[in-house]
Order: sequence, then C-alpha cells, then structure tokens
Amino acid sequence: MPDARYLGPLPAHERFDYLPITRRADHAWPNGARLAVYIGFNLEHFAFGEGMGACIGPAVPHPDVLNHSWREYGNRVGAWRMLELFDSLGLPAGTLLNTALYDHCPELVAACVARGDELIGHGHSNSERQADMDEKNEGALLIRCRARMMEESGAAPSGWLSPWISESRSTPDLLAEAGYGYTLNWCHDDQPVPMRTRSGRTLWSVPYPQELNDIPMIIARQMDAKDFAQMIIDNADEMLEQSRRQPLVMGVALHPYIVGQPYRLRHLRRALEHLAALRDRGEVWFTTPGAICRHVSAPVAS
Repeated sequence: MPDARYLGPLPAHERFDYLPITRRADHAWPNGARLAVYIGFNLEHFAFGEGMGACIGPAVPHPDVLNHSWREYGNRVGAWRMLELFDSLGLPAGTLLNTALYDHCPELVAACVARGDELIGHGHSNSERQADMDEKNEGALLIRCRARMMEESGAAPSGWLSPWISESRSTPDLLAEAGYGYTLNWCHDDQPVPMRTRSGRTLWSVPYPQELNDIPMIIARQMDAKDFAQMIIDNADEMLEQSRRQPLVMGVALHPYIVGQPYRLRHLRRALEHLAALRDRGEVWFTTPGAICRHVSAPVAS
C-alpha cells in the first residue's frame, strides 16, 4: 500500500498516449471534406422476463411488460419509419446489430443490408453486459457474433460496440484477436485513435457519441426531442468551424424505440435535413464508421 502522501501517476489503461487535439497531423477526408459525419443506428433485442434494458417507467419485477414492449416498438415500427427517413434523404447508416435480431425480426436486418448499410457488431442482446463475463466467454461472444453476421448477411463486421458500452480489461485485446478492426466503445476524442493490444495488432477507436445520443440525453437527462434535434444541428455547425484546423468525426447515436416515436421523429427529421444539406454542399463527408476506419488505416501514398 503506497504512502498516502505519494502523488504519483494514477493507474492507467496503457492503450494510447495523451496527445492534445491541437497537436495532430493534418489531413482531409474524401473530397476534401473536413468533418466526417455518421449515424449509429442501434437495433437491439431484449430478453423477455430477464436481463437489462432502458426504461420509460420505473423498473418492476419481471416480466416487465411496460418497459419490454416500449423497447420492442423500435423493431416493429420506429426502425421502419427511420429507414424511410434515411432513404428520403439518401443517408447511409452504421447499423449496430444485436445478433438476436436474426431470430426475432430478420426482415429488419435484411432491409438494412438491402440499403447497403454497414453492419456493426453489438453483442447478441442488450439484456447482457460483457463486463459480467469471464475472458473465455467474452472472447467466444465476439467470435460467435462475427460468424453469425457473416453467415446471415454475407459480410463479417469490422467494428464493434459493446452493449451498454461495457468492457472488461481484456476487451480491446479480444476484439483485435477476433478480427475486428475498430471499436466504438471509447468517447474520449473527436478523431480516430489507434489503440495498443497485447497481440501487437492495432485496434482503432472511432469516436462514438455519448452526448449526441438519445439514451443519455432523452432518457437520462429528460431532454425534449426538439432540443435534442437542435443539439445535433448546433454540434454540426460548431464542429464544422473547428474542423478548419483539423479533420474531425461527428457521430449521432439513435435508437428507434426512442427517436422512432412519431413526435420525436418529426424533430429528428429537421436535424437530419440540416446534415443532408451540409453534405449536398460538400461541407461534410456523410459516411459510416467502417469507412472512417479504412480511411485512417490505409497506407499513406508516398
């Protein structure tokens, strides 16, 4: 036990070093854009009568019909309305996918594949957390999800977002060893950051928002939908100004059981129209997390 008066370094993760945003090498995104924007479209399934889940009302003993059925609205209605909105604006999405949806509502996954959206690993169900697993079972989960997505949709995911952003100390190592190229778990930066892993393989951290995210904003902070939409618009405009100095990444995290509700979708429509207009003027690169990772990890031409 160190002396209480000792003021040394705190325990650290050692995955990456500190480097302020003002001291980064400059580059541009495709077509000379300075701001990359993507939608993180969270498609999730929850076990009935057990496990975790976001709540619209007080949690009650299982079976929690109120909260389970509220979340299921996203798969039955909200996601389809959101896909209609994405289609109307020509917006791609990074679809964060619980593999349990292949059993529950395969039509929804197929619709995302038909659009050409990127499928990103997001666990088997959001009823469970990786931090509750031992290393063997966590590693098996990462491998099984990747194999199932390859089998069902014809492409293995290159990226991963843990359910509830829950990690063990080994998660980055296990992701790299299972063949994933990037993680969305870390919200520490506005640029992709390479992470060290025990195998020596680089795992990229692509910025994923915990502010421009409907769960912490609308559910936890009880923000109104019109304010959440304005938040997206204001964030884009401010990051555009900041990106004159260095290229940046802006993600928008959406859950169809929340913003797929009609009155919230009305306000989201306004925000996404603003982002689409920025794209149409060539001011942003509207893309997916996988494309961002491929761009930053590609060899620099000499």
